[in-house]
Amino acid sequence: MNRSPDTAPAPDVLADLRQATAARHERLDSALPLAGADATLADYAAHLHLLRDWLAPLERWERGYGDGPQGAPDLPAAPHLALIEADLAEPLLAAYAGAPQPDAVPWPSDASPAYRWGVAYVVEGSQLGGAVLYKRLAAQLGPHPLRYLRGAGEAGPGPRWRAFTLALRAQVTTAQQSAEACAGACDAFDRILALAFGPGAAR
Repeated sequence: MNRSPDTAPAPDVLADLRQATAARHERLDSALPLAGADATLADYAAHLHLLRDWLAPLERWERGYGDGPQGAPDLPAAPHLALIEADLAEPLLAAYAGAPQPDAVPWPSDASPAYRWGVAYVVEGSQLGGAVLYKRLAAQLGPHPLRYLRGAGEAGPGPRWRAFTLALRAQVTTAQQSAEACAGACDAFDRILALAFGPGAAR
């Protein structure tokens, strides 16, 4: 029997997002400068430059909104770019200085809140991956503090991720919204994949 829209079960937006981005996530993880077991400080610098070029235009775009993830009271702005800049300013990385690259394609000016929740899913999830890298590389790349990988706060990214997923599930509750969130997440991955591999290589 067909269900009416009023009786259809709410989507599991986290499961939808994981499924929609799985192939992109796997490709990105294998391409990151820190993917190899023998990662060096030069690789960390390349990692930071890649993330800065991805996050800087994204965060400027997000500041144009006051709803969706940008209006969630339990999700204050995260200091991702500040941590990246502090890490790049370390004397140990002085030889790897570089200017930020301009964003080739503007983010959509009329993005729905659900779309932006999907973008935020990728940004917030990247902090969980950073914590894993920190555990693996802290001794190897010391004495650099690896601020970006460690994340802000003594408890690490876990509490913020839990708050984010609760807010995401509360706000993205329909199949249409879940589809928009998946589109935003895929676009976020495609942007960083294009930076890592070159334009047109994300898909």
